[in-house]
Amino acid sequence: MEPIVCVEGLTKSYGRHRGIIELNFEVWPGEIFGYLGPNGAGKTTTIRILLDCIRPTSGRALVFGHETSREPVAIHRRTGYLPGEFTLYDRLTGGETIAYFAHLRGGVDEAYQRRLVERLDLDPTRRYREYSKGNKQKVALVVALQHRPELFVLDEPTSGLDPLVQQEFFALIGDAKAEGRTVFLSSHIIGEVERSCERVAIIREGRIVRVERVEALTDLSVHEIRLRFSSPVPAVTFSAIPGVSDVVAEDDNLTMSVHGPVAPVVRAAAAFDLVDFAAREPTLEEVFLSLYGKEAVDVR
Repeated sequence: MEPIVCVEGLTKSYGRHRGIIELNFEVWPGEIFGYLGPNGAGKTTTIRILLDCIRPTSGRALVFGHETSREPVAIHRRTGYLPGEFTLYDRLTGGETIAYFAHLRGGVDEAYQRRLVERLDLDPTRRYREYSKGNKQKVALVVALQHRPELFVLDEPTSGLDPLVQQEFFALIGDAKAEGRTVFLSSHIIGEVERSCERVAIIREGRIVRVERVEALTDLSVHEIRLRFSSPVPAVTFSAIPGVSDVVAEDDNLTMSVHGPVAPVVRAAAAFDLVDFAAREPTLEEVFLSLYGKEAVDVR
């Protein structure tokens, strides 16, 4: 079996600035592959090279066995693309925009197109300029998905979507996987990748840090927990729990970092008179700083 996407030593340099540096990874048929990294890490640069929007400085990328800089049309024909930033025609309605791109594709299954519009809860009668950020994202998603491509290349696809529509989006890509289609999904949200992907490449400051199955990324599942009790509670009660670190007691408050599930902390807290519980998932930038240090490479 040949990979759908094969990246070999891929580098893009912007003059004095580096975009991406010697990337190597493969995406296999029928998998949902996550591309995880903070904003500015090089995710969009990689995607633009895969679609021949820009050319690499060195190395190469193959999609469907075609080198991206030599046979881009053959790749585009079989790919659905959602860019991270896009501008469409302000005066067209959402429905007219979707129909326009469907005609560019030579026509699509209109029944499937209607189902996408319904599942994403899009009103296609409004002009594009009248849409909120989330509704513009829905239009772009329908445009990318409506022709049932073999490969979906989705750059930050849930940006602007409310939680219910996000849930429907993940159901849609799950359906695509069930049909044997392949999804390349970039994100800066750890939970989003954990929820939907089988494997993930992590990119930081233009370099691939690791490529793993999602279940192996337990060190990225970190929460910062703050507990407030009616009276002081011994910190050792929580510091003895596996996965808990950096426990700090201050008056009636306890703060801690939890690697992995938070349920053991909740059970321990329930044994005392708990007044308040707050949890925060650190940003990906914070997680990367704690794991890999502070070396910097200038990227775009």
